[in-house]
Amino acid sequence: MALRLTPHRGVAWVPAQATGTAAYSAAAPELMAPRLTPHRGVAWVPAQATGTAAYSAADPELMAGGGPPVVAFGGNALLPDARDPGAAAAQAEGFAEAMLILLPDDSGVVLVHGNGPQVGALLLKNEAARSEVPASPLDVLVAETQGSIGYLLSRSLHNALAARGRLVEVATIVTQVVVDPDDPAMAMPTKPVGPFYAEEDRDDLRAERGWEMVTVPGKGVRRVVPSPPPIDVVEIEAVAGAAADGRLVIAGGGGGIPVARSDDGGLVGVEAVIDKDRTAALIAIKLNARGFIILTEVDHVSLHFGTPEESPILEMSIDRAEELLAAAEFPPGSMGPKIESCIAYATATGRPALVTSVAALGDALQGRDGTRVVP
Repeated sequence: MALRLTPHRGVAWVPAQATGTAAYSAAAPELMAPRLTPHRGVAWVPAQATGTAAYSAADPELMAGGGPPVVAFGGNALLPDARDPGAAAAQAEGFAEAMLILLPDDSGVVLVHGNGPQVGALLLKNEAARSEVPASPLDVLVAETQGSIGYLLSRSLHNALAARGRLVEVATIVTQVVVDPDDPAMAMPTKPVGPFYAEEDRDDLRAERGWEMVTVPGKGVRRVVPSPPPIDVVEIEAVAGAAADGRLVIAGGGGGIPVARSDDGGLVGVEAVIDKDRTAALIAIKLNARGFIILTEVDHVSLHFGTPEESPILEMSIDRAEELLAAAEFPPGSMGPKIESCIAYATATGRPALVTSVAALGDALQGRDGTRVVP
């Protein structure tokens, strides 16, 4: 996928020649103000004399101004768990420290969380109550997780920040993300969701519910749904306004509620899920964010991950990242979408994107850890 600036609004994913990777095509230059000049050697270091934290880059022209930083993080590693308040508090403590490092003096920060485990739990509830109440569609389930996760996360962050003497308002915005119902991904369901079923139930589930099913060796069969790329964010102006006033804004949760535009301009729900890293990159591009960070379980991206030849990557160019993606170095179900999203942001804005963990964030901002994808 490659970046193409075209004279229409919205953002589209378009095929790249001879790479097979993905990036965004930004279509509203006046909104995104992309900077496409080649640059190398940008260093991320803490802003001096603030006591909070902001981005300060070695190249002032590249990092001057811009919208609020955007941070994406997964549903497994960082989200508070209502069933385990102790773990929730510990997770919030570490995440609050990260937000203090990232929070600029002149704007807030936008947070985009995953929701895989939470949507899975709701699908189990659907099954358990199917004989009593109608099952909710996927778009409604994503909306439910945006509310529940947003509440738990905002409460935990508020408490952890208040304990540090920082009274920062945390706002959750229920966010609809537009997809193309005619995108090829809609005809090729690939994203597993919900519980496992017995192999002998496969045909009945297909016939009765219209589900596509895949076999998972040793576990049974599981439903798969489409995962189309995001092309627009309905509430982007609300996100921008809230973050500009200094809030921590939780938006695009779970990749956003998938919707499509009807012929009359209305919105209709779509039975699909959207990758949260792609949505986070889209939000970062639309906000012309001064920084885009993906927080995950690993401190940095590695070559030959999980093998004796594993080696860290602290920085790579867009071209190098695309080469490694094409070589299947980054699996599509884990690190692949993160690198694709970093490529999209770096290409559209001319700024580096960063992949790291909460624990390594401080070092990563100073170039000692983490992985930066640079234009």
